[in-house]
Amino acid sequence: MRSARADVRREKMNEFQMRKPVVQAVFILVLALAGARSFAQAQSPVTVDVQTPGAQAGSGPPLTITLQDALKRARKNDPQFRSAVTDVGLAHEDRVQARAALLPDTNFNTSYIYTQGQNNPALAIATCSLTATCGSVPRYIANNAVHEYISQADVHQAISVAGFANYNRSSAMLALAKARSEIASRGLVVAVTQAYYGLVVAQRKYANVQRASEESAHFVSITEKLEKGGEVAFADVVKARIQDQQQQRDLQEAQLDMERARLDLSVLLFSNFNQDFTVVDDLQTPQPLPTFQEVAIAGKKNNPDLRAALATLQAANHDVTAAWGGLLPSLNVDFFYGIDATHFAIRTDGVKNLGYSGVATLQIPIFSWGSDWSKVKQAKLRQEQSRVEMSATQRQLLSHLRQFYGEAETARSEMESLSSSAQMAAESLRLTNMRYQAGEATVLEVVDAQNTLTMARNAYDDGQARYQLAIANLQTLTGTF
Repeated sequence: MRSARADVRREKMNEFQMRKPVVQAVFILVLALAGARSFAQAQSPVTVDVQTPGAQAGSGPPLTITLQDALKRARKNDPQFRSAVTDVGLAHEDRVQARAALLPDTNFNTSYIYTQGQNNPALAIATCSLTATCGSVPRYIANNAVHEYISQADVHQAISVAGFANYNRSSAMLALAKARSEIASRGLVVAVTQAYYGLVVAQRKYANVQRASEESAHFVSITEKLEKGGEVAFADVVKARIQDQQQQRDLQEAQLDMERARLDLSVLLFSNFNQDFTVVDDLQTPQPLPTFQEVAIAGKKNNPDLRAALATLQAANHDVTAAWGGLLPSLNVDFFYGIDATHFAIRTDGVKNLGYSGVATLQIPIFSWGSDWSKVKQAKLRQEQSRVEMSATQRQLLSHLRQFYGEAETARSEMESLSSSAQMAAESLRLTNMRYQAGEATVLEVVDAQNTLTMARNAYDDGQARYQLAIANLQTLTGTF
């Protein structure tokens, strides 16, 4: 019995030993596949889910933005405006550097000079008797000793007409950069105002087309009922259905325009892609328009284009002065304090090495092959061009003031008329529907009244936005009022 059990155990062991290589191979293969999968996951690039339009809608209530909020956001994200602000910072630093060039600067210089020695005993004795320094003497007469250590502080001051002119020019360029920054800021106001009220009007037009679509669908039901009663022909039903289909297509186009306007405004306002916001419709409270005399005074006082042209002329005048400075003498003054000795020490053999010296250099230009006179001519040409541009800017200011004010005044006066036209168009459609049901009007009159109402509503919305844009354009010349 025991022998039989031992035989069975021995057979199982033999079978296991035979299967052992296969099991090991499978185990190694599983580990290899697992390792390869982990390596692939580690090496695979990290993917970021890009949110589709409207994906943020469920994350919370949409952000409500006023026109002032939109302007603040746009000033942070618009690259052209930020570039103008950067130019102001760069011009300010240029002015700091030009001012620093007029002030004395201090440097500390340390150097070591080695010169080949002279082995002439007579020269060495003479040098020893004259300088009280015995030993080798330098071979080159321009050097003071074989081993010379120089460690001195240098206070340097340069005085020239060109230096003062360059400082004044940098001040004018700073004023020019500030004026251009103001131009960019007011131009951004126009762009944001146009995009902001473009979205407002697009939403209004979408609502207008929705109402027109509901009215056309209601008119289809009326014609069908009248056609069943034998009061109108089937042609009226066909015309009503055609009008209803057209309104559906107009509704799709209005929705597309609304989404396009939302995207245009989103690009201006947000640093990342975001469409989950709403705008405040404040077109019903238009900004008052001042008189032309007030606008003219503000334009002459606060116009950035005029300031930019004036700063350009001032910079050109300083360029002329700097060019003339190249023909005038310049003075350089240096004051040195430190050591200039044969040993790097404050004292050598009881002798104090510390001392000071000064150098004043007056440089007088004599001959430069006409390059200095050429610079003067170039500066005068730029000066004359700046004067012409200054005169043209003044004329354009007067022209644009009258043009933009006339645009704003016309848009303001037309809003009341457009509002009245929209009200009368709505009343006309109501009366035409009643006349059609009474058999006194044709289906064409009803369709025409529907289209007229939609156009009148859209024209009123466009008129309100036109006035806001005209005010923004006028304020590019005058500033806020």
